[in-house]
Amino acid sequence: MRTVVLVPVRPGHRSAAGNGGGLAPVIHSPQDRLAESAGLARAIQLDVVAEEIVPLPQPRPATLFGSGKVGELATLIGESDVTLAIVDHALSPVQQRNLEKAWSCKVLDRTGLILEIFGQRAATREGRLQVELAHLTYQKSRLVRTWTHLERQRGGFGFLGGPGEAQIETDRRLIDERIAAIRKELVVVVKTRGLHRAGRSRVPLPIVAIVGYTNAGKSTLFNRLTGAAVSAKDQVFETLDPTMRELRLSGGRRAILSDTAGFISDLPHALVAAFRATLEEVVGADLILHVRDISHPETEAQRHDVEAVLGELGIETEAAGGPVLEVWNKADRLSAPERADAERAIVRHGHRAVLVSAHTGEGVEALLAAIDRRLGAHDEILSVQIPVGHGRLLSWLHAHAEVLAEETEESGAIIARIRIAPANRGKLAGQLKRAGLG
Repeated sequence: MRTVVLVPVRPGHRSAAGNGGGLAPVIHSPQDRLAESAGLARAIQLDVVAEEIVPLPQPRPATLFGSGKVGELATLIGESDVTLAIVDHALSPVQQRNLEKAWSCKVLDRTGLILEIFGQRAATREGRLQVELAHLTYQKSRLVRTWTHLERQRGGFGFLGGPGEAQIETDRRLIDERIAAIRKELVVVVKTRGLHRAGRSRVPLPIVAIVGYTNAGKSTLFNRLTGAAVSAKDQVFETLDPTMRELRLSGGRRAILSDTAGFISDLPHALVAAFRATLEEVVGADLILHVRDISHPETEAQRHDVEAVLGELGIETEAAGGPVLEVWNKADRLSAPERADAERAIVRHGHRAVLVSAHTGEGVEALLAAIDRRLGAHDEILSVQIPVGHGRLLSWLHAHAEVLAEETEESGAIIARIRIAPANRGKLAGQLKRAGLG
C-alpha cells in the first residue's frame, strides 16, 4: 500500500518524552519522529513513498491542518498515487473523516498505526485478545454521527418505535458486547497465566526482564544470553508477546530471562493498559535490564520514554534505587571517541551500567557477572563440611550454589566454602538432614 508519513510540528513545541516518575522532559527532534513514524509504517510492510515534516502553527478542530496545507498535501497525495496517509498525531474522529474526504485516501493517526502493528505481531492467545480489546475501544471512539455510512436506519416497525435503531447504535452495541466477551475470556487467560507463574514460584528462580526502546537490540541480546532463536529483525515492535528462557549464571545460579515489547515515545495510555499483561513479568521481576541503543543520537530521550512507562507501572528507576540495570548496547557502532566517552560515563556513574554489543558478544561476560552480582546481593557465604562418601551432597552444592573454595582434610572430608541464594538456603538444610549431617 503506497503510503505518505506526515509529522505535524508546532513551532516551538517539539515532541517531549513523558515525565512519569518526575523526570524532566527530553526533546525528540522532528527528524527523529519522522524516522520513527516511517519505521512504524515499514514494520507492517507499507510502501512509504513520501515522508514530510508539516509545520502546524495552530491545530484546526475540523482538519488539524489549515485549509491551505490540506490542499497542498492533497496535491502531494494525488501525484504520488497514495492510498494511505499516516499522521503522527492524535486525530479526532471528525478530523480523520474530513481528511479522508479531502485527500481521497485512508487516514491513520499514531494510535491507529500502532494498533495495526500490534494486530499483526501478537502471537499468543492473550496477546491477540488484548489487541482486539484495544482495537475495539479505539474503534468505538470513531463512531461519530458525521460518518454517513453509520446513519442508515434499520428495523423500523409499528407506530411507537420510531424509525428504528440507527446503524451507529447497532455498531456501538455490537462493539460493547464483544468488549464484554473479550474481558470475560481475558479473566480466564490471565488466571491461567497466574497458575503458570505460581508453578514457577515453586521452583523459585529469579525473574530477569529485558525492557527498552523499540529496536534497541533487546531480542538480539536475549538470543545472545540464552542461545534462543527469538526473531530479532531490525524493525520496530518485532517482539510483542513475552518470551521466557532459562538463564544460567556463574556458580550454578539460574534465572528466568523474559523478553518484552519495546516502548516508543508518546505510547497511548490506553495501549499501556491493554498490554499490561505483556508487562506483568516486568512488574514482578527481580531485576530489569534496561537495554539502550547507546549509539542512537536520541538515546537520552529514549531512556526517559522508557523510564516514564516504567514509572506508570510503579517501577522505580536505577537512580532511585529500583531493580534496574542499564545495558548500553550497540557498542560496536560507536566511534573511538564515543566509546571513550561512554566508558568514562559508566565509571562516573559508579559502574551502574554495562557497555555491550549483543551483535558481536562484546561485554556479555561482564553483563552476566553484573546480573549475578545484583541477584546475589543477599546471598550467604557458608562453610559446609562434607564427610567421605557424600559425593552427592557435593554435586548438589555445585548445582545449586557457587563453590568458592574446596579444602580436603586428612580424614578425606571436604570443607566447601560456598555462596548460596536465600531461596536455596532451606533446601541446603534439607539436603544436610537427609545426609544425616543436620
